[in-house]
Amino acid sequence: MKTALSVILFIFALSSFSQGTIKGKVIDNKTREGLPYVNVIIVGTSIGTITNENGEFTIPNSPLGYVKIEISYVGYTTVISNDYLVTQEKTPYVVLEISESNATLNEVVIKRKLFKKSLESPLSLQSLGLEEIEKNPGGNRDVIRVIQSLPGVASNPSFRNDIIIRGGSPSENKFYIDGIEVPVINHFQTQGATGGPVGIINVDLIRKVDFYASAFPASRGNTLSSIIEFTQKNGNPTALNYRASVGSSDAGFTVDGPITKNTTFIASARQSYLQFLFKAIKLPFLPTYNDFQFKTNTTFKNNSELSVIGLGAIDNFKLNQEVNNKVTDEEKLKRNNYILSNIPIQKQWNYTLGVRYKTFKENSTQQYIISRNEWKNTAVKYYNNTNNPSDLLYNYNSKETETKFRFENLSTTKNEYKINVGFGLEQALYHNTTFQKIANSTTNLVNFSSTLPLFKYNLFGQLTKDYFNAKLGVSVGVRFDANTYNTEMKNPINQFSPRISLSYALTNQWRINSTAGIYYQLPAYTILGFRDNNNTLVNKNTTSYIQASHLVGGLEFKPKNTLKFTLEGFYKKYKNYPFSTSKQISLANLGSDFGVIGNEQVTSTSIGKSYGIELLAQKKSYKGLYGILAYTYVFSQFKNQYNDFIPSAWDNRHLLTFTGGAKLKKNWEIGLRYRLVGGRPYTPYDMEASSLIKNYDITNKGILDYSQLNTLRFKTFTQLDARIDKTWYWKTLALNLYFDIQNALNSKSTEQPFLIPKKDANGNNMVDPNDNNKYILEQLDNTSGTVLPSIGLIVDF
Repeated sequence: MKTALSVILFIFALSSFSQGTIKGKVIDNKTREGLPYVNVIIVGTSIGTITNENGEFTIPNSPLGYVKIEISYVGYTTVISNDYLVTQEKTPYVVLEISESNATLNEVVIKRKLFKKSLESPLSLQSLGLEEIEKNPGGNRDVIRVIQSLPGVASNPSFRNDIIIRGGSPSENKFYIDGIEVPVINHFQTQGATGGPVGIINVDLIRKVDFYASAFPASRGNTLSSIIEFTQKNGNPTALNYRASVGSSDAGFTVDGPITKNTTFIASARQSYLQFLFKAIKLPFLPTYNDFQFKTNTTFKNNSELSVIGLGAIDNFKLNQEVNNKVTDEEKLKRNNYILSNIPIQKQWNYTLGVRYKTFKENSTQQYIISRNEWKNTAVKYYNNTNNPSDLLYNYNSKETETKFRFENLSTTKNEYKINVGFGLEQALYHNTTFQKIANSTTNLVNFSSTLPLFKYNLFGQLTKDYFNAKLGVSVGVRFDANTYNTEMKNPINQFSPRISLSYALTNQWRINSTAGIYYQLPAYTILGFRDNNNTLVNKNTTSYIQASHLVGGLEFKPKNTLKFTLEGFYKKYKNYPFSTSKQISLANLGSDFGVIGNEQVTSTSIGKSYGIELLAQKKSYKGLYGILAYTYVFSQFKNQYNDFIPSAWDNRHLLTFTGGAKLKKNWEIGLRYRLVGGRPYTPYDMEASSLIKNYDITNKGILDYSQLNTLRFKTFTQLDARIDKTWYWKTLALNLYFDIQNALNSKSTEQPFLIPKKDANGNNMVDPNDNNKYILEQLDNTSGTVLPSIGLIVDF
């Protein structure tokens, strides 16, 4: 193997080329007309050109790899593009919009920094480019996992993609692709939350990611902790391009190019091979997933464009019943048997289809967005996996369907007020059939079938203006949300959501920013559609929108165009959070495991808060060096059943991340990521209830003692990831070979121990001799963490 690899690398090194070509067009963002004689330069070089009379340009001697383009024109703002990949065969076509400057004549060119900035969201906003995403160490080209490197983002020390923002639950995030909401962004996603093991979104189609931890634009609603916006690439209008990739868990293929003179497309498909890998290394579960993604973009002569996007996945999860064959290690046998007895067989499929039509006028832009998404989730579990109907413990079938419309009108007045107004309509249909045996409850069986139609609507508006020659920026927004679920939710005044952002430039390098707002989120469909055994919607009269009030202030220092330092303090106050009547806990403590959250009776009575400080130092990629260093000190607390504030499950306290990399000579690149996540609280077992045979035979695991909610805490977890890339460029293709090491220091994370019955010599559960109603239980260590090396291959042709 080593000899073969050496021969391959030697052949690759025999021939390479050093230059490529970039083509594109510069247009006025109002008139949509090409601008002649605009200066175009490749960032970090002296290589450039000027546009012709149609606004078009060609740079024939571009360096290979990821590059940014800077364009400047007298009387217009200077713009720096996102990342574009240049190879010998692949010539990117870059369309850049620039707008007239509002500055005085002696300041006719205002630099647009590499860091995304908006008056609507002057703080708590981060932006990641394509190169930062694709080559993130330990990210495995999973864009959701890459977001875990950003400030204020906690992650569990596991293989899941749960995103925990400033002490908020994973259920409090919303995701958009090209302005279209996408409810499901992970394979095997937890229903009622947003986390899962692997992201659905293919990084090969992503141009950039914008991450909002607060200061949400009024056009984006139904969220409490974050908004994550993905901007996709457009297909190349001049030639077909292909990309094939093989990573540690899946293989994919992407193609883009022209359909007609005015229409382009980009599409991808991926398939996992984890089931073969997991079976070979004898893991007790075998996941399989497939996903697809596409986008078409059409421009019309009337200054308008039409985009169509699609995203979907098919997930199957089964148990490896042969996992214990030839296994002699007693601890591994116990662990495998525990997992086999706990995990249901699960299947999911989902898709989102969306259409966005934009029209551009001299002082305004209108966009019309229509989308439809569906999510089907099924799970079944039998006692001892017998598949005998009499042994059925859990049978869950659920489907969520949403059809949405949104209209936005963004205009600029003569006095340079920017106004964005619009409305949204949505028809939702939720269906759920649940059979579930429950232990340690007054109700031992949940058995219902529920169909819930729901109509939602919203109105929003935002007014933004610069004052004192752009020193002071002010943005004020309002939003109203309502739906037909109950009387309280029907009244949009009850969900009045105001927000304001202020930004003041102390100097050219120092700026002070602040924001305050009240945000609302509708509880999950699993809550709204839950029925008791009499088929009554028991949560209808006790449930309202969840409310979160944000107050954030911060100081920003940018000594260079590529360098930024920020200090932010934040406070979030939660109201009307769902509170479980059976467990007597806030659902804010749930959402980081597989399965379903919220399929139970609740009341909207839980109160919570999170607060802390956040420090960030970031260097954007420029001349081969980039990095992010972030530290967050956060408290997250919710009231318990005794009305006392206690730590929530997301009270990690200390979050430290560093991600950095460097481009070396001969197309080598190295990167490192270090994460420190403070130990989160957890709840001990109720040993008395857990040991009861009638309980354990249903749950097959320990029952938590919620009277001691989150009184214990896990140890702090650290992890170091590393990545090495080498790229070769030839006339007809480019090849990127990378070596990624997750958990390079072999750090161990300790989770709550498994609680299992002791076995007798015949392999049967041992019964307590003093009480025939109880098993004799023992604890099995639940420690994970190992070095995970992987090799990946990306071919562009």
